[in-house]
Amino acid sequence: MAKGLNKVMLIGNLGKDPELRYTSSGVAVATFSMATTESWKDQDGNQQEKTEWHNIVAWRKLAEICGEWLKKGKRVYIEGRIQNRSYDDKNTGQKRYITEIVADNMIMLDGGGGARPVAEPSAPPSAEPAPSASPTEDLPF
Repeated sequence: MAKGLNKVMLIGNLGKDPELRYTSSGVAVATFSMATTESWKDQDGNQQEKTEWHNIVAWRKLAEICGEWLKKGKRVYIEGRIQNRSYDDKNTGQKRYITEIVADNMIMLDGGGGARPVAEPSAPPSAEPAPSASPTEDLPF
């Protein structure tokens, strides 16, 4: 029996074009922001909206696909897991904390002939470390 579940499913719009980079060991990583918006009517009948911003990280082949096909404003479905990590700010040296979604699956919801599912294949046990264990020194934040 599993000890827990860490699963995220989001549908929203990209806030910027993905930034595709490669770690020092040659592993592709794409980072981008994504907005999800919920709307409702308040007790007075006025339409209200709230937008949440999410930091998305994709690795390996999924990163390369995101870098090639996704653009700012595009609507996508992202499935993955929540990850918290810290890093040292390059300008101030202060320790910073970030919550991000590590994407396992992505479906493009606009343009290009409809939805296109893309899944990140699981690496065999003897392959490179899992994305959470991949080096983060090369990440842009």
